[in-house]
Amino acid sequence: MSRPIEHHYDLLQRIHQHHRPRTYVEIGVAEGYSLGMAAPGTRVVGIDPSPALVSPLGDHVAVHELTSDEYFATRDLVADLGGPVDLAFVDGLHHFDAVLRDVANLERHSASASAILLHDTVPIDAASATRERRTPVWTGDVWRAVVALRDARPDLAIATLDVAPSGVTVITGLDPGSDRLTGRLDELITRHLELPFEHLEADRDEILAVVPGTWEEAGKLLPDPWAAP
Repeated sequence: MSRPIEHHYDLLQRIHQHHRPRTYVEIGVAEGYSLGMAAPGTRVVGIDPSPALVSPLGDHVAVHELTSDEYFATRDLVADLGGPVDLAFVDGLHHFDAVLRDVANLERHSASASAILLHDTVPIDAASATRERRTPVWTGDVWRAVVALRDARPDLAIATLDVAPSGVTVITGLDPGSDRLTGRLDELITRHLELPFEHLEADRDEILAVVPGTWEEAGKLLPDPWAAP
């Protein structure tokens, strides 16, 4: 039986060690713990309006003190990375509309073998899943982004690893030339904004495409290693 993944940091660490992305983007870097997991051979862009880095990062890491909307409006991600995105981790503003915009922008700068990871997609409870932060642990309404993406983009492979503390959704099968998401953002945001938490409680695993948070399941979802050994 495959071992469970203990924490989303363990998942990220293993991806960096075993899948070796050539380029990595992180939206919402906070203290920089997960940014520091990227190997020196990986070109890294971190995006956060108020980073609080606790230790220096290598020369392969560039942190931009901007919101993700500001970054994508003013900079060229492929130019900053020196190539398309291999791996992205979205853990910024915990509002589903911001997450949808991040996914749309990241897809434009990705390739067919890229992967986007969304954090906080499995809410702990209703109190921590509100758009306004009222609890020490806050997932916001990021779960709505998974519902909207599965609705609008059946062409994508979307599955949610049930990893502590609040899930990681893996998105692959990206198409940088597609406008199927960008062209529907306003509609999707309007339609899903009032989706009640009770909708999720009816069948969480089916709605969010939840799979066991094990290394075996993670291996099925992630691309083959990007870089040569």
